[in-house]
Amino acid sequence: MKISNVSIYQIEGGGLRPVLIEIETDEGVSGFGEAGVAYGYGASAVAGMLRDMAPHLAGRDPSEIRHMWQDLYDHSFWAKGGGAISFAAISAIELALWDIRGKALGVPVHTLLGGAMRNDITVYANGWNHEHDDVVNWAKAAARPLADGYRSLKCYPFAHELADGTFRHVSARMVDDSRFRRAVERVRALRAEVGPEIELMLDLSGGVCDDQLVRLLDVCRDLDITWIEEPVDPFNLAGLARVASRTGIPIAVGERVYGRAGFRNLLDTGAVSIVMPDIANCGGMLEAMQIAGMAETYNARVSPHNCASSLCTAASLSLCAGIPNAMNLEIYPYFSDADTYVQVLENPPEREINGGRLRVNTMPGLGAVIDRKAISLFKSFELRH
Repeated sequence: MKISNVSIYQIEGGGLRPVLIEIETDEGVSGFGEAGVAYGYGASAVAGMLRDMAPHLAGRDPSEIRHMWQDLYDHSFWAKGGGAISFAAISAIELALWDIRGKALGVPVHTLLGGAMRNDITVYANGWNHEHDDVVNWAKAAARPLADGYRSLKCYPFAHELADGTFRHVSARMVDDSRFRRAVERVRALRAEVGPEIELMLDLSGGVCDDQLVRLLDVCRDLDITWIEEPVDPFNLAGLARVASRTGIPIAVGERVYGRAGFRNLLDTGAVSIVMPDIANCGGMLEAMQIAGMAETYNARVSPHNCASSLCTAASLSLCAGIPNAMNLEIYPYFSDADTYVQVLENPPEREINGGRLRVNTMPGLGAVIDRKAISLFKSFELRH
């Protein structure tokens, strides 16, 4: 079996810009992967990186997954010490190769990586209150995910919600006094709204400096917060230890950290209880599994970041199936509310969530059936060998 064709799809809709790659073989088996930069800037850049890398895949044996990963890492030059664009491109390619391997052998990817550790995984809801910029309605919006069976919610107390239902993170590392008080009141109101049995996680996105951060952490101390996510900028490793010394709330970090080396530096701070690799930008399936194994030696659990298409959800579910220290999986259940949202799968895992849990896939490969009609208009590149 040899790689014969490579296609890139630049999806756009519903405020997201997923970039998918399809790798085809001369035996008719193809696989899909995704680059995890669907939110914010970077989609065009990673599509360009994939176009640069595509010629180095043509004619190769798709089962040599580690070999190709190592070649791309060693010889792209910028991947060493690289960030989202290099690692997202390599991740997308690696995921597509695993998808091919599983389909060719007729087994799920997690079977190839040692077998499933569990039959299902807890999922938590994110993105359920972005249309509200106050306190009361922001907290009361939790009624929808709770009615849908979620028992675990994440939110952004400092974010500024916009009229179009999206939101903007903090600028310039601070908020004014009114927005700080609003963040404090939001967290208190949300806990009062959902009661004591619901897990609450707060994502700060590295937004504010220590003076405001410490004040918020003091408020959260008695509210049973499951984790504080990205309390400081992802570059600020020393800051993580400083924050950990000031709070008993577990710290979760990792969506903007790349590769084993990046996560080793993170774990070496001794401050992190939950690591959050994004399978579509940390280096792919095997890299994420190695990150999880390393995290286990530091007594840390894994909660994969997942903010892209349903293909990324399917791949992340395979990861959660195969690692012993999986904690839960992030889900944006209401992305599809947007009229322009593009559902790239015929069988999105999000539709199968029941009682805040999602069963592990048993289909070959990543278990994702691509809706080719839905993505056909977004093909931006094709290489035939």
